[in-house]
Amino acid sequence: MTVLKAQGPTSKAEFDLPKKTSADKARAKRIFDALHREYPKAHCELEYTNPHELLIATILSAQATDVSVNKATPKLFKTFPTPADYAATAPTDIEPYVRSLGFFRNKAKAVHGSMTMIVQEYGGEVPNTMDDLLRLRGVARKTANVVLGNAFGINVGVVVDTHVIRLSDRFALTKHNDPAKIERDLMALFARSHWTMLSHLLIWHGRRVCKARGALCAEHPLCRKYCRNARA
Repeated sequence: MTVLKAQGPTSKAEFDLPKKTSADKARAKRIFDALHREYPKAHCELEYTNPHELLIATILSAQATDVSVNKATPKLFKTFPTPADYAATAPTDIEPYVRSLGFFRNKAKAVHGSMTMIVQEYGGEVPNTMDDLLRLRGVARKTANVVLGNAFGINVGVVVDTHVIRLSDRFALTKHNDPAKIERDLMALFARSHWTMLSHLLIWHGRRVCKARGALCAEHPLCRKYCRNARA
């Protein structure tokens, strides 16, 4: 397979991107433009005011809804306003604030561990590179992409969650079900400057129309045009 090398300006890691035809990219742009017209104000729906709050909220969002995370974080953020405040305590002190979320003990440990490393190795500031973010406890590529794209405006990749996986399949943007391979397909199809917004658009459409259950395939013009389920 012919590949292109995409070197991120803030990461040492290279990514093999599948070669896409001009027709593939033109279709992808039409989908992006249609979604952007539908959701011009699409954005990250986790609530935060600074990079470390977004990082924590994203760690907490694993196997949880943004709504449930946004209910839990106000008291958490008020009690622990800086990374140093988390580092100065213990995971068990964080647990009561995230108890409403699944796997809350592991998440409390991840929040404490990541904030402690940020204090000890990054001067209390969230790092803005993929390589450094991936060193933090509880941070995988998806979480790092959320933080880089939304807190720092850096497009290193595309956030691939369950909505993005579902829509990428239905819109025939990929033939894969592995998130890493889906991300590479999306990176190859869409302009780099659109990567962060692309994930927002797909997630917004997935939550509102292209649902896992009860999808409104036949009722939405965008779906009727691009979704293979609606066409079927």
